[in-house]
Amino acid sequence: MAFLGRRIGFYLVVAWAAITMNFIIPRLMPGNPVEILISRLSSQGELTQRSIHALTVAFGLNTKTGLLGQYGQYWVQLFHGNLGTSITYYPSSVAQVVMTALPWTVILLGTATVIAYIAGTVLGVLAAWRRGSALDTALPATTFLYAMPLFWLGLVAIEVFAVKLRWFPTSGGQTQGIPIGFTGQFLSSAVDHSILPALVIVVTVMASPLVGMRNMMVTTLGQDYVLVAQAKGLSQRRVMVMYAARNAILPTIANFALALGYVVSGAILVEYVFSYPGIGYILFQSVSNEDYPLMQAIFLIITLAVLVANLLADLVYVVLDPRSRQEA
Repeated sequence: MAFLGRRIGFYLVVAWAAITMNFIIPRLMPGNPVEILISRLSSQGELTQRSIHALTVAFGLNTKTGLLGQYGQYWVQLFHGNLGTSITYYPSSVAQVVMTALPWTVILLGTATVIAYIAGTVLGVLAAWRRGSALDTALPATTFLYAMPLFWLGLVAIEVFAVKLRWFPTSGGQTQGIPIGFTGQFLSSAVDHSILPALVIVVTVMASPLVGMRNMMVTTLGQDYVLVAQAKGLSQRRVMVMYAARNAILPTIANFALALGYVVSGAILVEYVFSYPGIGYILFQSVSNEDYPLMQAIFLIITLAVLVANLLADLVYVVLDPRSRQEA
């Protein structure tokens, strides 16, 4: 419990620092959301000073309260779930825009990441157990794929599998005209549109746990407790899974949380390349339109997701490694 309390306290401090930086950085950028929105609305007629003041207050940029007052208002809005108003999708709120796009990213990124790490870990165990096999000698190819930028691999996948072979749709998250809902037609269309971007993420991300697990397994197989288990006459599968893989998987679990930030950033580019209606796609839209409130909310979500993933990895690490419980 003491270990858990220390870790939660640490992540709370990191979350506060991240939220604070998320508040400060957009205010250091030139211009402000109100000026951009006024320039857009001016084509529909001249805005009054009262309207401009109302927009300034709505975006949390009331200069009369000062930076400290805006910071306090920012925290109050966060606790009430008010992330502001989107400029790109005005007058929709940022929360509405994010909640519309978030399920697409969670399903795509979550499924692809879990598949990539499970497949990479299993293949890494097999490659180490059967050193010199065809699987083991194919590791340089996976490293080559890992080094490729996700967006470039996505463009290649679209050209080959969507344009040339026409196996998958080229873009979007669903077929136009199909209403969103839990219907067979929508789910079939959504799965069809998500397979290709998911494969791009899986193929690229899988290389990291594969190589890492293979190297840790090779080191673990030389440990005394593995040799003793083999000398006792235990089955090869039990020695591989319960003795070697169980101990070799610990760094992979820790790396999973650390790699989540890379996966999220890469998935953002993949979503943009495939015009997939997730968080990454609307982030590019917000950057193009200088939509500071929407950018702020998306960066906050990404930061909190990485922190939660690291906390869960710490908890799993404690469960799997008794030594960490003794140290705690």
